[in-house]
Amino acid sequence: MEENMWIIELESALLDDCNVNDIYGICQGKALPEALRPDVWQVCLDVRHKSDQMSLFNEIYDLPFQSQLREDCQRHVDRMGNDEEDKVSVVSDLESIITFYCKNRNLQYEPENGWIELLLPLFALKLNRSDTFNLFESIRDTYIPKGCRPKGNVFHVFRLLLLYHDPELCTLLDTKKITPDLYSLTWFQSLFASCSSLSVIIAMWDLYFQNADPFMVFFLALIILINGREQILQMRSSSKEEIIKFLALMPCALEFDDVPDFCSLAQYYALKTPTSFKTDYLKALYGKQNDTPRSQEEANKVSQALCLPVSVYELVENSATEFPVPDAVRFFLVDCRPAEQYNAGHLSTAFHLDCNLMLQEPVAFATAVQGLLTAQRQAIEANSNAGGEHLCFMGSGRVEEDQYTHMVVASFLQKNTHYVSLLTGGYASIHDYFGDHMADCLEDHNVRKCLVCQQHNVQQTKSATLKASTPSSTDLFSKFSAAMKSKSAEVKGKLLDIIVNPSANPSGSAGGSNGVQSAPAQERHVSAKERNGKRYRNVAPVFSIDDENEDAFDGATGERDDQPLAGDGKEIVSLNQYFKTADIINAFKCQEVHMSGYMYDSHLIITPGQLVVLRELGRGQAQIMVRRPLASIVKITAKKRHRDLITFKYGFPDGDGLLITDMDRFLIPNAAEATALVSKHIVQVLDNAK
Repeated sequence: MEENMWIIELESALLDDCNVNDIYGICQGKALPEALRPDVWQVCLDVRHKSDQMSLFNEIYDLPFQSQLREDCQRHVDRMGNDEEDKVSVVSDLESIITFYCKNRNLQYEPENGWIELLLPLFALKLNRSDTFNLFESIRDTYIPKGCRPKGNVFHVFRLLLLYHDPELCTLLDTKKITPDLYSLTWFQSLFASCSSLSVIIAMWDLYFQNADPFMVFFLALIILINGREQILQMRSSSKEEIIKFLALMPCALEFDDVPDFCSLAQYYALKTPTSFKTDYLKALYGKQNDTPRSQEEANKVSQALCLPVSVYELVENSATEFPVPDAVRFFLVDCRPAEQYNAGHLSTAFHLDCNLMLQEPVAFATAVQGLLTAQRQAIEANSNAGGEHLCFMGSGRVEEDQYTHMVVASFLQKNTHYVSLLTGGYASIHDYFGDHMADCLEDHNVRKCLVCQQHNVQQTKSATLKASTPSSTDLFSKFSAAMKSKSAEVKGKLLDIIVNPSANPSGSAGGSNGVQSAPAQERHVSAKERNGKRYRNVAPVFSIDDENEDAFDGATGERDDQPLAGDGKEIVSLNQYFKTADIINAFKCQEVHMSGYMYDSHLIITPGQLVVLRELGRGQAQIMVRRPLASIVKITAKKRHRDLITFKYGFPDGDGLLITDMDRFLIPNAAEATALVSKHIVQVLDNAK
């Protein structure tokens, strides 16, 4: 009798006006009695007092895709094995509910979009058509992420979650080019209803709706992969198609008795994930769907994220928590800024790892990493506020410097380090978060040397100056235009084929063909909407090798993100056979460096007319990533402090301007020889073109 007291309490609560929190407090994740399930689900999905929307349906079935919908309903119901009389009733209700849903929401039905699979378990409740519709609509609105389509944002987010908890497994799937949408699309569309038995789905949804957490599907999907990780890792030599098929069918193995442990593990992993995962992505995945430029920008940020982002609010609050919940996230903050910036202000809990060491002093960097891991272990053992399993890396918040922070983060990910995250906005976000209290919250803060303070002072000075005496915008732009015309007149008529040895001219000056020293050209990356970098017509692009600090490349114009150029098939070749090709002038072993920080073992191939990038795949094979015409190279740059880090920039004359369209970056051990050879053949190509 005592064991069933909770059922009596639940019955009593359902007679009153209870809510989902009351339900969870009473049931505590227990399997629901069949007789009470319809009422409990209606309370949890907040549709108990919702009006009869289906009464508005005119019973006219005239949608363009109506016949397809009817066929799909019939096919799904036939699989259930019901009596013929039941089949006719279920097919009719299925078609009616989906038809009205499409008309009411102005949506189009598409085969295999998960709607039918999501509806079928609801018919097991034996509710009337209107209540079934209300449940279906609420589940779609509350628990199905927006953008559940191939290559949708949902799957970029899920990949970041997998990378956080199991980087080795994530890397294997990335290597095979198996994106989450290829195997988990139906999981997210139907909350696993498309690939699990009815008894499993009913038991899973009992717990799902009680928890009232829309992100639970992400952690359930994560558990599916982690539970099968050993089998997946053993399939390294299997084909992409075989692995996808295996992954997609994994939920089918779930049995009724597995459900409580399955959901408990999902909640455990949710506890071990930064809360920023939910707060940052809640609006994008479960908010109102829109296609504004801002929402598209947010989507791009997710798809290009190197690892899981952590908000400054969560980081600071986490550091200040004295007695965290057992197994909850505890951060170990790694400050990757250069030493001079770290010394001008930092959080007291931060471990300093100078990202510049990675390229300048690799041995010292490796030693520093070992020191970091030792300090982390000691802090955890001491139960320090600064100690946690979860590594949160922090850059400066300045794009030009944070590319090196990204390289450090990528090096940890490539070593399959668990729980790696990146602070959104870097040190600048921490600085702004504390505001007037920064002197009390930051260690060794020096207003004169702090770059964020300097930037704020400059902005305040400019603001004050503009308010005091600002010429009209017309005057301002006319003066700017006049200055540009003056500069254009100076260079008009000159032939600019400037090639500078990267080991000379540290100032970045270039010797012109007439023997006159020219000032270092200001480097600009031009988006398609801009027309900067004035040039005269009918002149070949300027080619130079600079020692200047490089500008950040405008991602909108697109550094290649493993996307083939038009007409390029990414064929796989044998390295030995490819190197025997007659037109190869030379090949340089290197590492391709992405803006994200990832580094790939590659070969830079120079032919009479092209620059070819081969990425090693192992077992003597490589993939042709890109072929660049030598004539399209308009600039080669090398960092002052990292002479082997070479950037090739591509573009072409565009009216009076020069449009830089793309770039590649490489770490080349013998960079001077490689760039000299490329320089020589660019000149030959340009001479031949004349």
